[in-house]
Amino acid sequence: MKTASDDFDYDAALAACARGDERALRGIYDREGRRLLGVALRIVRRRALAEDVLHDAFLSIWTRARSFDPARGAGRGWIYSIVRHQALDVVRSGGREVQAGEDELAALDAASTHDEGVADAFERRQDLGRLHDCLVGLDEAKRNSILYAYVDGCSHAEIAARMQSPLGTIKAWIKRGLSALKECMG
Repeated sequence: MKTASDDFDYDAALAACARGDERALRGIYDREGRRLLGVALRIVRRRALAEDVLHDAFLSIWTRARSFDPARGAGRGWIYSIVRHQALDVVRSGGREVQAGEDELAALDAASTHDEGVADAFERRQDLGRLHDCLVGLDEAKRNSILYAYVDGCSHAEIAARMQSPLGTIKAWIKRGLSALKECMG
C-alpha cells in the first residue's frame, strides 16, 4: 500500500536543505511535523516541551543537513532519529524518568487520532498492524533490542546491560533487525 510519504523524496529534500532551500525544510515539516511531534510527545510527555523539542530538532535538521549521507540510511529515518535523540536529550538533561501507563498511551493515541483525521488514523493503524506482524517475525533478541531502543528510548549501552549481552552484539542485532523490518514492511 502506497502512502503519501512514498511520493516525497526525503533524501532530495535534505540535499536541498543543505543548499539553503527553506522550502525543502518547510516541505519536510508539512509532511512529517504532526507525526514528529507525536514522537517527541511520547518521549517527553508534555506538549509544550514536545513542541520545543520539535523546534530544536528542525533547527538541527536545517544545520546538519549537509551531514546526511543517503548511503548510510534513508532520509526519513534520519529525520526521525534527530527528533528522537533531541527528545531523549531533553529527558536526560532534566534528570527525570519517563514512565508511560496504559491510560496515558490510550489518551495520546486518541488525541493523535482526532488530530489526524479518519483516513490518516486508519492508514496509521494499518501500518502499525503490519509493523506488529513484522516484529513478531523477528527472533526475540532482535525484537527486544529494537523495542528497547525505539520504544523505551534506551542507548545501546543500556540495552546491553538489560540484555546482559556485549555492546557489539546489541548493535548487530539492532542493525539486522531493522534491516529485516525494512524488508518485511517493504
